[in-house]
Parts: sequence; structure tokens; C-alpha cells
Amino acid sequence: MLSLPQLFAQESDPSAGKKLFNANCAACHKLNKKAVGPALRGISSKYESEWLYAWIKNSSAMIKSGDAQAIEIFEEYNKSVMTAFPQLSNEDVDNIIAYTDFIPPPPPPSSAPATQVATNGVSNDLILGALALVFSILVVMLFLVNKTLQKIATASGVELVSKEVKEPRRPLWDAFAKNHFLVFMSVIFLLLSSAYFAFGFLMQVGVDQGYMPVQPIHYSHKIHAGANEIECKYCHSSARVSKHSGIPSLNVCMNCHQNIAEYNGEEDLENGYTKDFYTKEIKKLYAAVGWDEENQQYTGETEPVKWVRIHNLPDFAYFNHAQHVEVGQIACQKCHGPVEEMEVMYQYAPLTMGWCINCHRETNVQVKGNEYYAKIHEQLSKKYGVEQLTAAQMGGLECGKCHY
Repeated sequence: MLSLPQLFAQESDPSAGKKLFNANCAACHKLNKKAVGPALRGISSKYESEWLYAWIKNSSAMIKSGDAQAIEIFEEYNKSVMTAFPQLSNEDVDNIIAYTDFIPPPPPPSSAPATQVATNGVSNDLILGALALVFSILVVMLFLVNKTLQKIATASGVELVSKEVKEPRRPLWDAFAKNHFLVFMSVIFLLLSSAYFAFGFLMQVGVDQGYMPVQPIHYSHKIHAGANEIECKYCHSSARVSKHSGIPSLNVCMNCHQNIAEYNGEEDLENGYTKDFYTKEIKKLYAAVGWDEENQQYTGETEPVKWVRIHNLPDFAYFNHAQHVEVGQIACQKCHGPVEEMEVMYQYAPLTMGWCINCHRETNVQVKGNEYYAKIHEQLSKKYGVEQLTAAQMGGLECGKCHY
């Protein structure tokens, strides 16, 4: 005779149950540990199916009816009322329960040899080797100086060899080693050059210029901002009024793609960007927002899109998009490069402090029609003897503007 969990597993669909669980239950429940509500792993072995149907669809009604199990759960979880789900059918509930009972088989043991993870930049072993080399040179130098001093002390009581006797030619390395001035200067040069290259390497830490990650849904700025001439701030609307430019909601995409289900533009066969490729990416968008293309309606079964962030400033640096985009009238391409030509978005500028400071020194402040800046502009123009003030002259080099 089959147990209740086995019966659920045979008659229901765990994969469909997983989607329903993520959409309806995951906010309050986890499978294997207690959250806002109880852990749901193996819930079918604790309660009968008919009771679960009634509880999930309307838990409040069961509590009011005096059901002992319902009241026990209500009291255990601080009298928190569970959200009712009358839209779920018994089949939907069965699928959710099948998902909570499903235990995936363990993955087969991998026979592939372990590979060393590649790292960017100079390895620690190389840095340690360089430091060891510098230390060895210092030890050798001290040894040679000590040996030379001992020879001088020993030779003080020995008769000098006649100048007429021609001394044998010494090897170049021996002559160099005995010339303490050259040895000292060589060590100093080595230390300074090592410090120079080490400083140059450290200054590149955190600079991700050229970073081009692969996104979960391929989005071509070349097609949208280039061929179709869509304004940047149509999608990144918060750049006008907010510190952040924002990630566009997928509903913004659906404003157009609700009626554009296939790509009919130009192909780039050389790089593999065919019409079929772009059409498949549109289907990924439909799956993410839960759009039923055939019935032209939303199903409610959504999937989060895990976009990979490209531009990321350190937490100690303050940057306000609205101040630059709306007030300063800076074009998006000034910082982000020719976005309208990018098939895959990447970080165009280094976004370092020096890069920002240079821009402040070169960019004139837009004060025309801005009464707030009129008096300040007049006074500072006289002070600096210029007609156009740069952002630097308006205080754009003050530390507190970006770091506070």
C-alpha cells in the first residue's frame, strides 16, 4: 500500500508545484527550516489532503470554525493570519505538496580532475618571489660589505705588491661585487622600480574598465538605442530624479514587446546574432513576466531576472545621476560611451577619482536660465576672471562633495 507522500509524488507534478510555491508560498515558508510559517518539507505526512485544501484556501474560516489543528498552528505562530489563496485549485495544492515532498537524487560523483581557479592580475607567489629576491640581494650586499671590511683589516699589516707586477684581469661580476657604490645604487634602483610597478598594480585594483558580463537575457543597446533610437531615459527614467539610474522594470519592456514577439531587423551572422537568436531572447522576457503569447494575457507565474551589475562605484563615493543628467545636462555617452553602438553593454570609462576630477576641471557649469546660480556665477566669474565657470571652480574639487 502506498503512503500519502508516495501517492502525491505519483499523481502530481513537482516542477509545476515549484513554480506555484515560489510565486505564492516562498515569502513566508521555507522547505527545511522555520520562517514566518512552518517548514513545509513532508507536510503531507502531518495533515490530510482535504484539510490542507481547506487551510490553504481560507485558514481564517477554519480557525473560526474551531478546528483543533488550525487553532494549534494559529497559536504557535503568534496568531499570525495566513494569507488566503482561493484562486488555487486542489490540483495546484497537490502540485505544491508534491514539490515539498520531492527529494532530488544526489548528483553523480564527478570524475573530472580538479582545476586551478584562474585569478586576475599578479599571483601571490610572484609577489612573494619578488620580495624574497629583494631580501636576498640585501643579505648578499651586507655579506660582501662585511667580507671587504675583513680583508682591509687583514691587509693592513701585509706588504703591498709592487705596482710593476701586472694584476690578472678580474671577472666583471667580481669587479661589480667589490664596487660597493655600484652595488648600493643597483639595490636602490631595484627597490624604487619595484615600488613603482607595485604602486601601478595597486592603483588598478577595483578599476573594471572594459568589464562586459553576460546577462541572463541578451539586451542589445545597439538595436534599442541605436537602430530604434529609444531615449536612454525612457528605460532609465529614475536617472532624472534619483541618485541611481535604476534597472528598468520588465513592464517597461512589455510596453513594446507585448506586440513585438519576433525580431525582424538586421542580423549579425558573423557574431552569431541571428533573427532566431533575438526571438528566443524575447521568449525569455515572456517567461520572466509570465506572458501568455497565445492568449495575450499574464499568467501570474513570473521568474526573477538576475541582471549582472556593470557600473559599481565604491560605497564611500557619492554620485547623483539627477545632478549630472538633469541639472548639469550631461549626456549619458559622456560617462557610458557610445551606448547606441554596443551590442553587449560594457564599462566604457575607468570611473576613477582622477577621471572624475579631470571632467570637473574641463566641464562648464550650465547656469543659463538658472536663477539659483546667477549671483554665485557673477561673483566667481569676477574672482577667476572668466566668462564660463567650470565645475571645479564652483566647488567641484571639494572633498565633501563626493565623500561625506
